[in-house]
Amino acid sequence: MTQPIIATLEKMLGGPRDGALLRYSLGNEWLKAGDPARAAGYFRAAVERDPKYSAAWKLLGKALADSGEVPAALAAYEQGIVAAQTRGDVQAAKEMAVFARRLRKLPAATG
Repeated sequence: MTQPIIATLEKMLGGPRDGALLRYSLGNEWLKAGDPARAAGYFRAAVERDPKYSAAWKLLGKALADSGEVPAALAAYEQGIVAAQTRGDVQAAKEMAVFARRLRKLPAATG
């Protein structure tokens, strides 16, 4: 089911509805499809369009972690926590803090 959704969403790129939400949605679908590296690219594009999009920061961290990019995932979570706090999104900030704490315990977290 994910591939038809991805195809539909990709047709919208560059159009009037292209924005942070579209990029977030594409990232989410690629994450579901098992391609976290590709998903990370869309999540990056989402936060470039809306730096305060805490949900996109959270999934960017997950996609990067799933791709084995632990230091980059930690950086995404840290930026996401700031974005979430700025928006008053306390739950997202707490979740990202937990995910970051878990990643810091991994050997790959040091670089």
